[in-house]
Amino acid sequence: MKILSVNCGSSSVKWKVFERGEREIAAGHVDRLNGAQTFSDALSEIFATARKVGIDAIAHRVVHGGEAFDSPTLIDEDVIGAIERAIALAPLHNPVNLRGIQLARDAFPDLPQVAVFDTAFHATLPRRARTYAIARDLALKHGFRRYGFHGVSHSYIAKRAADSLRANLDELRLITCHLGNGASIAAVEFGRSIETSMGYTPREGLVMGTRSGDLDPSIVLELLRSGERSVEEVESILDEKSGLLGLSGSSRDLRDLEALAASGDDAAGLAIEVFAHRVRKYIGAYAAVMGGVDAIVLTGGIGENGASMRRRILQRFEFLGLVLDEDKNNALRVSAESDVGFIHADHARTRAIVVKTDEEKMIALEARKVLEAPALPEAPRPIPIAISARHVHLDRATLDALFGEGAELTPRSELSQPGQYACEEKVNLIGPRGRIDGVRVLGPLRSQTQVEISRTDEFRLGVDAPIRPSGHLEGSAPITLEGPAGTVHLEEGLICALRHIHMHPDDAAAYGVQDNDVVEVAITGGPRDLVFGDVQVRVNPNFRLEMHIDTDEGNAAELSSGAEGHLAYTAAAAGAGILRKKIA
Repeated sequence: MKILSVNCGSSSVKWKVFERGEREIAAGHVDRLNGAQTFSDALSEIFATARKVGIDAIAHRVVHGGEAFDSPTLIDEDVIGAIERAIALAPLHNPVNLRGIQLARDAFPDLPQVAVFDTAFHATLPRRARTYAIARDLALKHGFRRYGFHGVSHSYIAKRAADSLRANLDELRLITCHLGNGASIAAVEFGRSIETSMGYTPREGLVMGTRSGDLDPSIVLELLRSGERSVEEVESILDEKSGLLGLSGSSRDLRDLEALAASGDDAAGLAIEVFAHRVRKYIGAYAAVMGGVDAIVLTGGIGENGASMRRRILQRFEFLGLVLDEDKNNALRVSAESDVGFIHADHARTRAIVVKTDEEKMIALEARKVLEAPALPEAPRPIPIAISARHVHLDRATLDALFGEGAELTPRSELSQPGQYACEEKVNLIGPRGRIDGVRVLGPLRSQTQVEISRTDEFRLGVDAPIRPSGHLEGSAPITLEGPAGTVHLEEGLICALRHIHMHPDDAAAYGVQDNDVVEVAITGGPRDLVFGDVQVRVNPNFRLEMHIDTDEGNAAELSSGAEGHLAYTAAAAGAGILRKKIA
């Protein structure tokens, strides 16, 4: 399969043709476009080249999917209509994305075409990260929430960084920085975006080439209240006349600004300082959100080529374990042939990695998942659902400290998963604000002590526990355990467990899913129908089919004993993007 990947920007088009989404066989970049006719001419030339090469499908980057899309999707009239409705959220981008789609459909009416959304990678943002502190009724009415952008690039560089470290993406805490004319940062925790700087639109967050980034809303209100500017003029100021251009009064290009600053231009120097300061501030914040960071990854025109700006951004992060190697930073040149470079000192605990992004390749790979999705089974059996109350898994040392040296767990009842059991032993959880007594211990012993609670328990204890897959405890929340023989304070180990499904390999094959896929499970036929999203699939020969949710989630759906759910969608989340495959 040969896929043409089309990445339409407001003034440029980047394109590549890939065989099976991986091997690049043709590429090009048309810049400085200004007008619909010029844009059409550029795409006509690209399509002529594509015909010569021979293509089987076309994949398009679309900046904003709104509420309608959180995954790559085959394009039809309904999809086009939904993209049109999201134009107000990305006025500089969605119109040209649509224009590219329309021209491609006219040129290749018989080829399948796929929309790959920049917002999809950030569909995993937790509620606390995606929610604005605005009246709830207004947020629901207008769809005000944080979406995040540059997802294609963030997902690609996160995967390449993990590859370069010879590590699994789902074991790393990364801060990915896409720094160019458009700029954004994401906190990628164990392969999932949990925070990002852009929000409802691509205006929020970092200083950009011509966009302001974070701004006190009172500034906008004052401009409108004074009558000096119309809504359209204010929009133009924020999108086209702010950022590096607005600060410097001369250029949005970092290369120009560095030359001007070197000659004594104070405004250019200030623009550079403000840009670097904002990036540094977000990196520090995201390291705090994740409880640490394994690597900081930089890409984009500035991230890939701006050695001086990289130094400004990454200096004084020794407290995070990052030590910049000046020689490596100055000498680094990334290219298509050598697309990853390290700029941290050899002894640094936290790595600094520069990756040459390849959005076109990521677009093609995501489209390939849709185009080559296997036929799905018909009517797979329902999934039993178990509600997991708060509980504790202990290691040997903690068991001894809480119950006495040489203590052993006393099985009370078997659990649904083979070899797992509830114990007679209970412990008390003590947090900064309160305590919860009589929390059941589950056996057998584990290599690490892990405490799993619900969101309601968080407020009762006065803690902030991250949502994590079981076993991912690095940087998780602290808690104190109290037993009959003593207390143990854990610096980390408290989590809200990511909702998940245990599957035997035979079950996984029947449902058409793999280990670590992310799925949606629909609960129907009860008092309150509900779809649980962001459900992790865990496959093991020792598992028995069962979905685990916590008490808050069970109460939200008003579930009772014997509840079942049906797989609604699957989302392949192996590192980059989300693939939706509907099951009848």
